[in-house]
Amino acid sequence: MYRNKNIPAFLIILFSWIFGHFSMAQEPVDSSRVLRVLTYNIYHGETMQGDFDLDLIARVIREARPDIVALQEVDLKTNRAKKMHIVTELGIRTGMAPLFGRAMYYDGGEYGEGILSRFTFLTTKVHALPHQPGKEPRAALEVNFVMAGGDTVRFIGTHLDHTSESQRLCQARRLSEWFRKDDRPAILAGDLNALPSGSAMKMIETSWARAFDDDVPTWPSDKPKKKIDYVLFRPQNRWKVLETKVIDEQVASDHRPVLVVLELLP
Repeated sequence: MYRNKNIPAFLIILFSWIFGHFSMAQEPVDSSRVLRVLTYNIYHGETMQGDFDLDLIARVIREARPDIVALQEVDLKTNRAKKMHIVTELGIRTGMAPLFGRAMYYDGGEYGEGILSRFTFLTTKVHALPHQPGKEPRAALEVNFVMAGGDTVRFIGTHLDHTSESQRLCQARRLSEWFRKDDRPAILAGDLNALPSGSAMKMIETSWARAFDDDVPTWPSDKPKKKIDYVLFRPQNRWKVLETKVIDEQVASDHRPVLVVLELLP
């Protein structure tokens, strides 16, 4: 072994210990247990330039390289969406498996949640969220899939009410109650229309852990002022956050997409 005689022996030993300790601390990440999660309110396909551009939305999604995507404000064959099945069109453009979940009938078609996935779906289910008379019905779209490492994951995409804190709180309580007693790895993503300090988020966080430690704003897309789009997970001790990012996209929708990279721990 070569040794520079100008460096004292104790420094060589110290550097060797620091390097070895650091190397052992940086455990390699098993890519089969890593999940890239994107949540995106796509404003029923209408851009901030007033046109209808699914190619632009698809490009934003592709560039984020997600494994699974929660989409909000998704139209199915409505008049305003030119009778298109939006989530299917995005599935074709991104090469991902599409799924739509109806929250309500609207404008000659349907309106609700969408999911795009690189994994096949084991099971799917639409949960109707509680809503007061005269308010828009909202839903949570659930899928179960198997990651490359063999683990089964539950994924829920949702969109909470934007008009009433009491309505959001009621919906948040239901999301907490449904999944609280289940210890399977689960992810909740979507436009929750709730500020981090609001009562709805405090209710959700009784059962779910937020991926973001900070409160980077996500809406409106041109000059974001409010954090209302989230990725959360449970159980907290089964997931490790590797990366979080609010993507600087200002045209494709009135919301910015949110990307979170998670590692599922053994």
